Amino acid sequence: MDAMTERRVLGLVGLGVRGRNVVVGVEQVRMAARKGRLALAIVAPDASPHSLKKVLPLLGALGVRVVQGPGAEALGSMVGRESTAAIGIVDHALARGVRNVVDEGASPKGAAAGRGAKGASPRKGDRRNG
Repeated sequence: MDAMTERRVLGLVGLGVRGRNVVVGVEQVRMAARKGRLALAIVAPDASPHSLKKVLPLLGALGVRVVQGPGAEALGSMVGRESTAAIGIVDHALARGVRNVVDEGASPKGAAAGRGAKGASPRKGDRRNG
């Protein structure tokens, strides 16, 4: 993840924290996923293998998209902790925004330039009522 994408993702996570649309920590992410509330999970690339082993199989089984985010210290600093291995986003609109930022950062720079003046239409499944 490049520096610009990381900064944008951390900004969105900060908004989610202030709006109480984010759960912090491996156990909280697991609980939200089990309850069906989790829209997206952000996992630190430098998280311990033990933490990853606790959360990734569950998220995969439940079909929750996992995004590799900034490091554990950067994620933790956004949520008022020293570090954290995982953050879960429970708001679907916020999750869509994070996905868009991550996808833009992963795509070639020219991919967005091909869109029309109004932008691309939403993908099927991105629209949600409620």
